[in-house]
Amino acid sequence: MRFEEAYGDWTEGRLSQGEAARLLCVCERTFRRYIDRYEHEGMEGLSDRRLTQASFRRAPVDEVCAVSDSYKRRHLGWNVKHFYGWYRRDGGQRSYTWVKNTLQTAELVKRARKRGAHRKRRERAPIPGMMLHQDGSNHEWVPGKKWDLIVTMDDATSEHYSMFFVAEEGTVSSFQGIREVIVNHGLCSSLYTDRGSHYWLTPETGGKVSKTQLTQFGRAMKHLGIEMIPAYSPEARGRSERAFKTHQERLVKELAFYGITDMEAANRYLAERYLPAFNAEFMQPAAEEGTAFIKWIGVNLDDILCEQYERTVTADNCVSFERKTLQIPADRYRCHYVKVKVRVHCYTDGNIAIFHGPRKLADYDKQGKLKEITKKKAA
Repeated sequence: MRFEEAYGDWTEGRLSQGEAARLLCVCERTFRRYIDRYEHEGMEGLSDRRLTQASFRRAPVDEVCAVSDSYKRRHLGWNVKHFYGWYRRDGGQRSYTWVKNTLQTAELVKRARKRGAHRKRRERAPIPGMMLHQDGSNHEWVPGKKWDLIVTMDDATSEHYSMFFVAEEGTVSSFQGIREVIVNHGLCSSLYTDRGSHYWLTPETGGKVSKTQLTQFGRAMKHLGIEMIPAYSPEARGRSERAFKTHQERLVKELAFYGITDMEAANRYLAERYLPAFNAEFMQPAAEEGTAFIKWIGVNLDDILCEQYERTVTADNCVSFERKTLQIPADRYRCHYVKVKVRVHCYTDGNIAIFHGPRKLADYDKQGKLKEITKKKAA
C-alpha cells in the first residue's frame, strides 16, 4: 500500500524518484526495480521470492537426515571437528560449517558460547629504547626451589637487556634491572610494568593506579625522566608473558642439563650463556633506524636508584632507621644537626647513607655501623 501511494505520487509528478525512494526507506535503484516488477507482474511482483522459493543450493532432506543419523548411531558425544574428519573420510563433500550447523539444528551438539571481543595486537615501538618492559615470573626453575626471574626487555626488538634470579621480586630487583639497562645502554623513554605494589600505589582495590602518590621506584623514574605506563591486564603485557612462557619451557631444562641448582650459579649461566643465545635467536629488527636511548652522564646513579626516606635528627645527633641508630659524625660545616630534616638512602646492597640536601653526611654498613672516613693526604 505504501508503494502504491508513492508510485501514484511519482506518476502524477508530485514526487521525484529520490523522494519516493526515501519515503519507502530504500535507494533510488531499488525503487526503479520495484517499478519494473510492479508494471510487469502487479502486486505479486513485489513479494519477497526468498519466502516462497527454496534455494537451489540447499542440501536434500535425505542427506541432512543421513548426517544426523550417522552422528547419533556411531559418534554421539564427539566434537564437531572430530566428527567432520570422519565425515570427509567417508566421502562427505559438505563444508565444516554446514556439518556444524546441521548438528546444532538437530540439537545433537551444543552451540559454543560467544567469544570475547576481538583483540588487535599492539604495534611494536619503532626504535629501541622508546618503550621497555619489566616484569617478574615466579616459577620452580630448579627442582624444589621457586625463584623470581626478573626480565627487562625492549618492546621494539624483544631484546633482553637484563635478566637475573632473585628470591622475591620487589623494589630492589626493579632498581637492579633498570640500573643494568642505564649503565649498558642509557636512559629509555618509557617503562611498561604491571601494577605491582613496588611499581604503583592503587588507592582502590582493582581500580586505577595513582599517578601522584609515587612508590620508591616511581619516584626514581620521575627523577630520571622515564615515563611509567601501567598495564591493566595480562593481555596488555602479551610480549613479556610470551617470553616468560618460552623461558619456563627452555630454561628449566637447560639448568637441569648442566646440573645447576643454586641461584648464584644460575645467574652466572644466564649472563654468560643463556641471555646471549636467547637474544641471538629471538631478537627482532626494529621497524626504523636509530635509538631512543640517551647516554647517562649525570651524578652517581646509586643515589637515585635507591630507597629514600626523610628523618629528623634527635638531640644526640642520631637518626633512627629500621631499628638501627645511625650516629652522625662531627664535621666542620656546622656544630650539630639536631631537629634537622635529613634524607636516608638505603642502597640495593643494603648499605646506608645520610644526606643533608645534596651533601652526604656519612656512610653506614648493613648493620648501621659508621664506615671509617678516609682522608686523602696532600701530595
